[in-house]
Amino acid sequence: MMIEVEKKDLLNLLGKTQNIVEKRNTMPVLINVLLEAGDGVLKVFATDLEVSLTDQVPTLKEKPGKVAVSAKSLFEIVKELDDGPVILNKKANNWLEIKQRKSVFNLVGIAAEEYPVFPSYQTKDFISISATVFADMIEKTIYSVSNDETRYYLNGVFFERINKDGKSTFRMVATDGFRLSIVDRSMPESKTAFPAAGVIIPRKGLFEIRKMLETIEGEFDLAVEGSQLVVKRGSTVLMVRLIEGKFPAYQQFIPQQIPNRIEIPREMLLASLKRVSLLSNQKYKGVTFSLSSGRMEITSNNPELGDAKEEIEIDYKGSDIKIGFNARYMLDVLNSFDDVAVDLHLNDQLSPGLMRPHGDQTYTCVVMPMRI
Repeated sequence: MMIEVEKKDLLNLLGKTQNIVEKRNTMPVLINVLLEAGDGVLKVFATDLEVSLTDQVPTLKEKPGKVAVSAKSLFEIVKELDDGPVILNKKANNWLEIKQRKSVFNLVGIAAEEYPVFPSYQTKDFISISATVFADMIEKTIYSVSNDETRYYLNGVFFERINKDGKSTFRMVATDGFRLSIVDRSMPESKTAFPAAGVIIPRKGLFEIRKMLETIEGEFDLAVEGSQLVVKRGSTVLMVRLIEGKFPAYQQFIPQQIPNRIEIPREMLLASLKRVSLLSNQKYKGVTFSLSSGRMEITSNNPELGDAKEEIEIDYKGSDIKIGFNARYMLDVLNSFDDVAVDLHLNDQLSPGLMRPHGDQTYTCVVMPMRI
């Protein structure tokens, strides 16, 4: 195998694989990427057995062949080379020679046959989705994904297609048991089949999809085939193994009747929470909201550090309420959108609070209260 390829193309190709390759060495082979030359292109394959990516770039010259080498080492070498063509040459014992002018590197590789069988797909039933919309949906839910591996079905975002107000709508939901995020976005009508029960997309897969979508303008294609989500745009194909399990009936966690609604400037609440939470418990970040006519007081208290208090003037005429929340959960919600104002719905100190951007009723966040 011999390949001559532009440095910028090779660097871009390898850059897409860096977060996918397995760094924990549970299977040492997974720190490698598979390179394959032929038909005028260089293809790269990377997988950690949960998320898999394949892409290709044109070559200037090539002799067909394939080899697997360390993804990180190859990327770091190519990154330091000058602009211009780079030559990759497979040598005896699967070593890979990387040459550019007077620079020569020899990288230990392994036989392509030792690389895991790469997943593939057959489906042609793809749905075209706006990259901007899908990335925004991920942004508004991924922070609520659970880290508790015993409840593996919460280690991802639930994705389903529903009919809402007569429109085809996609919904993403995530919860860790302490908070829940749900976002709906209308999509163009599509007759392409989608699993009626929805699918659970794992956190790492979502991070890789979001990273891929950052470079895309317009639409990308998405399909579900068996236990696999397939995302593609141009030559880039990302395959994510879905979480098998049943997502909880999330609707029952969304409060339906909350009498007290307060509209607060988002930036003001964000800044106040950041300041007051500096003196909260470092692990639980508990802050107290005290509402009375015309004002909201946010306080924190940590015997080892001190206490903090801040007052915000609000348009509120309801009964007095005192309720505790984890400030980190509230900050995650506020950082996930950029509307000018946020609607905060509260009932009493034992009931969950509900947050929405003032201008977007299709995005809802439920936060469980803390004991104060």
